[in-house]
Amino acid sequence: MGIQGMEGLSTAQVQDELRRGGRFVVFEYCVSFFVTTKRRSSDVYFVRAGQGTFGLSLGYTLLSLCLGWWGIPWGFIYTPACLSTNLHGGKDVTELVVASLTAPRYDPSLGY
Repeated sequence: MGIQGMEGLSTAQVQDELRRGGRFVVFEYCVSFFVTTKRRSSDVYFVRAGQGTFGLSLGYTLLSLCLGWWGIPWGFIYTPACLSTNLHGGKDVTELVVASLTAPRYDPSLGY
């Protein structure tokens, strides 16, 4: 699982986009099978400053619209929540992603 939308960007370019209002988001989708309902998140997407998210969320929104409602009772609860998240630009996970990208990495050669 990579971050979608960062292809070809340097670290400095990503930091500049973040300063200008770029963000990392995930979209939600819901799929139901009568008594079982699964609510999941998409991969992380990097949204540049000024870029809309409607096109990025469209597939997840349509999936939820078509297959989310059919579970009782959770389909009726999760589907509107997923639709709301997607139609409001996705869930902003910028702080989590930046913390993950800047966290020190374990180096086995150092032994600690």
